[in-house]
Amino acid sequence: MVRTGAQMIVEALRREKVDCVFGYPGGAVIPIFDALYDARDIRVVLTRHEQAAVHAADGYARVTGKVGVCIATSGPGATNTVTGLATARFDSVPLVCITGQVSREMIGNDAFQEADTVGITQPVTKHNYLVGRREALAETLRKSFFLAANGRPGPIVVDVPKDVQNEGYEDSYPEEVLIRGYKPVGKADPKFLQALAEALRKAERPLFFVGGGVVIANATQRFRRLFSATGVPVVTSLMGIGVVDSRHPLNLGMLGMHGSITANKALTACDLLVGLGVRFDDRATGETRRFAPSAIKVHVDIDPSSIGRNIGVDIPIVGDLRHVLEDLEPLIDKSYNAKKYRPWLDEIEEFRRTEEKFARESKSNLEFAAANSGEEQYPSPRQTLEALSLIFPDSVVATEVGQNQMWAAQYLSFTQPRRWLTSGGLGTMGYGFPAGLGAQAVDPEKPVLVVAGDGSFQMNIQELATCVQEGLPVIVVILNNGYLGMVRQWQELFHRRRYSATCLQSQAWCARSCNSPGTHCPPYMPDFAAIAKAYGALGFRAETLTELKAAANEAARLAVATRRPAVIDCRIHREANVWPIVAPGKGNDQMLYEGVSV
Repeated sequence: MVRTGAQMIVEALRREKVDCVFGYPGGAVIPIFDALYDARDIRVVLTRHEQAAVHAADGYARVTGKVGVCIATSGPGATNTVTGLATARFDSVPLVCITGQVSREMIGNDAFQEADTVGITQPVTKHNYLVGRREALAETLRKSFFLAANGRPGPIVVDVPKDVQNEGYEDSYPEEVLIRGYKPVGKADPKFLQALAEALRKAERPLFFVGGGVVIANATQRFRRLFSATGVPVVTSLMGIGVVDSRHPLNLGMLGMHGSITANKALTACDLLVGLGVRFDDRATGETRRFAPSAIKVHVDIDPSSIGRNIGVDIPIVGDLRHVLEDLEPLIDKSYNAKKYRPWLDEIEEFRRTEEKFARESKSNLEFAAANSGEEQYPSPRQTLEALSLIFPDSVVATEVGQNQMWAAQYLSFTQPRRWLTSGGLGTMGYGFPAGLGAQAVDPEKPVLVVAGDGSFQMNIQELATCVQEGLPVIVVILNNGYLGMVRQWQELFHRRRYSATCLQSQAWCARSCNSPGTHCPPYMPDFAAIAKAYGALGFRAETLTELKAAANEAARLAVATRRPAVIDCRIHREANVWPIVAPGKGNDQMLYEGVSV
């Protein structure tokens, strides 16, 4: 059957079971959108910015486990995808980004809206292609979807010249794919699995360190069987949240720079650390020489280049976590039980009591600071997040980046994977709202909550139009402190409170040296509730915990009923900080909590 290149792209989407694509049209992709016009089985979500289209496809992929797809035109359309592609690359998200390119005879002539998309995106993608021949298009698309989803997943760019999109050719979509030299590892070396089983048998203070790789590999249930069989406590990375129920007594929480006191103290005291699908990145490890200093270290990952990159390991295991955990299960000593680790669990319980003590004291300190600044008694971040957790149980949660992200990781509860969407590696402000949009497109009936900061939400605020147009009832809660909060926190702690270019309430007449927010501050702008209403969305304001609960309940009721997004502008104490913190250059055992060493 003769198909144009654009028609072959639509056929590829069908064959890959893609039911939703996110994109923004332009001159170089008009043929693709024209072919999609007749494809009633594929939903096309028109975002208002190409970066948002990539983040939306990213959110779709993280929630479903399928390959997300986005489309952008040539030149500025393609260059606008770079941040989204880099975000997906860092966090191993399977994406195929199809970009238009000027016709082949114009490439290299500085044609209108021409850019070297392959050269620009090569550093931030798993792989990319410029399709130079129509007859190569079907095979290229098949390879792209395969590469995106297999091995360590990641984003693939397929750059298609406009004349290739229009050219007819008689071909079919390949059933199989063969990429010479690309053979992702499946099974791990049995001798290393045996070494891990033996290490678990001998350990007195073992600890599992679970990362996003367990989610990506769809290995959650297999890990939970191992977890149940061994009774070994768990700490998670930011991306591993949801693998183990947040409320499980052996889930010690997130480790690292803003991890829990319990997790970081257990990490320092353990004698065996088993990292599963983690990168041992700098925010998790702190100063590497102080990272789990007494532990035998095990690292399991599908990407051999990740093992030993940041932390030296004693037992390296390269393999797909689904197969690794399946093959490890029969090697586990069935005599494992909580009694074996009683002294270790008692020690962990002492860590937990220390954490609870600091939390109690922190609450009173925060109220004291608010009362003496002349501000209203705004709810604390913890109160806000814990209230939202009760109102939106088991919902999909997407976050922006900064303080809001860390508070959400600390205080929200998750029982399942693929319900926590956040930019881990790149730390992309502007990610959360469009990612939540993509997740909501999967199931308009399932609540999707976006936790945002007042700075980061404005980076892709235009996607309110997309949500209204598409009937996507995403609920956004802005933790509004009038600052670029995380940067301001670092300026407070490490730069003598020199609040340079971080106050979002400042006006031209404000004193340049002002570092004490209070009643003298000018009114906050913008009015997020009014902006939401201007877009046709629901808008709410909350300045107390009671108002927040009322607004969240009303938003939960009306958003789904009216198929409209909702924005809740929730004011919080302006100088609330994320605690604990591991200062730069310090080890995870050198935490600070409100300036006090833990």
